[in-house]
Amino acid sequence: MRDVSAFKAYDIRGQVGVNLDAGLAHAVGRAFARVMTPGRVVLGRDIRDSSPGLQAALAEGLAREGVQVLDLGLCGTEEVYFATDHLGAGGGMMVTASHNPIGDNGIKIIGAGARPISRQTGLGAIKDMVAADDFGDGYGVGSEGLGDITAVDSRADYVARVLSFVDARALGPMKVLVNAGNGAAGPTFDALARELARSGAGLTFHRLHHDADGGFPNGIPNPLLPQNRPVTGDAVVAQGADFGVAWDGDFDRCFLFDETGAFVDGEYIVGLLAAAMLAQNPGAKIVHDPRVMWNTQAVVAQAGGEAVVSLTGHALIKEKMRAVDAVYGGEMSAHHYFRDFMYCDSGMIPWLLIAAHMSATGQPLSALVADMKARHPSSGEINFRIADPAAAVAAIEAQFAQGTQGAQIDRLDGLSVAFADWRFNLRSSNTEPVVRLNVETRGDAALLAERTRALCRALSAFA
Repeated sequence: MRDVSAFKAYDIRGQVGVNLDAGLAHAVGRAFARVMTPGRVVLGRDIRDSSPGLQAALAEGLAREGVQVLDLGLCGTEEVYFATDHLGAGGGMMVTASHNPIGDNGIKIIGAGARPISRQTGLGAIKDMVAADDFGDGYGVGSEGLGDITAVDSRADYVARVLSFVDARALGPMKVLVNAGNGAAGPTFDALARELARSGAGLTFHRLHHDADGGFPNGIPNPLLPQNRPVTGDAVVAQGADFGVAWDGDFDRCFLFDETGAFVDGEYIVGLLAAAMLAQNPGAKIVHDPRVMWNTQAVVAQAGGEAVVSLTGHALIKEKMRAVDAVYGGEMSAHHYFRDFMYCDSGMIPWLLIAAHMSATGQPLSALVADMKARHPSSGEINFRIADPAAAVAAIEAQFAQGTQGAQIDRLDGLSVAFADWRFNLRSSNTEPVVRLNVETRGDAALLAERTRALCRALSAFA
């Protein structure tokens, strides 16, 4: 039996050399070929030093089963999503650990049309086959021998799709600070910037930590962590930029900073993008996660749309969007999904839409989110490393909800407790050993601070 502890709810993530290595990747390739019978598979990888070896092992496993492998090389996760659909492949696989520690890596897996694959729709069967590790010497059923491994380049077509979301000629004049975090975003952004210039966009850029470097000399790119934000925010101010953008390692998330260098929390970007998409698609559905949601629900209702809540996680959001045909989906963690991008998340489309909105309104980003922040202030996500998450959640529910007048309890995704004027969500991460807390209120910053302190005190007893 092979160790399969790297398999998570909707992807594979582990420590390289501990529970993730070339042998596991090779087995995943073979199992994917047998379970999904894809014919052709798109492969990509991020900049991590371990990614080329893991990608090569995946390719060899797929080819061993007679699958034709289309190798994108260094790219972003969304480029694998796009190429899988655009090239008519039967599946796609991206070697990345995104924002995880430098010793980690992982594999994101999709089916034809960039459809997500979860435990119930194939990942569970792949895990079981990898665990059994009994592939034999022969080729997979229906194969005729070793498949080809061919380098492909679909970036120009990807750039065209991304730019189809905006009128490039109407963008700017505006200066944008972009921080690739030494991840995979740099080369793809450069291709996008070149086409923007050719299209007449009035955007200029200042690049920060732009060179792709698997050693991450400036730290793991994860702008969601408060300690990682000042480098981008300070650069926005120093360069006199109109706003700033920072990406994680595989740039499927983007984070925005206003002209003062202040970080804009993800739920307010979700609100802006929801309103923008509803202006183009009246009455459409908008999917959101349940961690922080009052602002999104208010914006969607005001714009005449329908807000639909989903379990957190990229595969689950995409499944819900497809089920209800939502035009846009957003998570406070800076994942943004678009129906016209295969219902997938993109780190490049959101900042372009924000630039378009700023250009059309003539307002700075700080002004565009000011009312939302005042009406629905939130705590930001607070993480706790807890040995017994279930006991901690039960204790929090007993202290803050059970027997409390007006408490509305929801267990769709972790524990959500709502009152008339404040609400919190407490859930365990799907990818890290942490419990995450989010608190929001209806326009009461003092209540937000008081309730957040009380919850943090209670949770700290279990940390």
